[in-house]
Amino acid sequence: QIWNVPIVPVNHCVGHIEMGRLVTGAHNPIVLYVSGGNTQIIAYSEKRYRIFGETIDIAVGNCIDRFARVLGLSNDPFPGYNIEQLAKEGGDKYIEMPYNVKGMDVSFSGISSFAEETALKMLKEGTATKADLCFSFQETIFAMLVEITERAMAHCNTNDVLVVGGVGCNKRLQEMIKIMADERGGHIYAMDERYCVDNGAMIAWPGLLAFEQGDTIPVSESSCTQRYRTDDPVINWRDD
Repeated sequence: QIWNVPIVPVNHCVGHIEMGRLVTGAHNPIVLYVSGGNTQIIAYSEKRYRIFGETIDIAVGNCIDRFARVLGLSNDPFPGYNIEQLAKEGGDKYIEMPYNVKGMDVSFSGISSFAEETALKMLKEGTATKADLCFSFQETIFAMLVEITERAMAHCNTNDVLVVGGVGCNKRLQEMIKIMADERGGHIYAMDERYCVDNGAMIAWPGLLAFEQGDTIPVSESSCTQRYRTDDPVINWRDD
């Protein structure tokens, strides 16, 4: 304010999307945004990133963290990574878990409740191992995400998928999306943890794009909006 420098507003999710497009070279893909606070299927149309489907309760990353906590897994380096590694040791025994898809929306509260009740009981009784549970858990939640992603691809008549957000680091999720995209003659655009997780560059890049379009506001009018929806900001830097 002292230097009379304007503020450039940036939407967090748009930051993930534009960072993904920059790093991978994806032009106009369906976007699967999966993190601790968000689970959305997104497509660009008429200057906005439109939400085609999302979680109706908790985010997939939140569900993963809860599952890890119930199983007593370490937070080091982070819960999702530890579930991913344990899941590689499973596979001999698939345990059916709640699978909730409604159109292009998903629900993870059922599988979270399953973890707190049935999964914990199975562990104590010795009828399942942590590896069995992690494998079954990953296969279930990721199959839900693949289903709604494919549905959005069919709706938008596109075969390319960009995966963004912290959960997008998971190699098994990337593999399952790739299998689906390959079957459709499409392509998956995925990144590693350097760009999937929250980072400064993902805010700076769309900030620069917006600044070049003159999308600035005075400091006195600026604020932080926690529930700033993905489809709220106008994407002035895209002409397609």
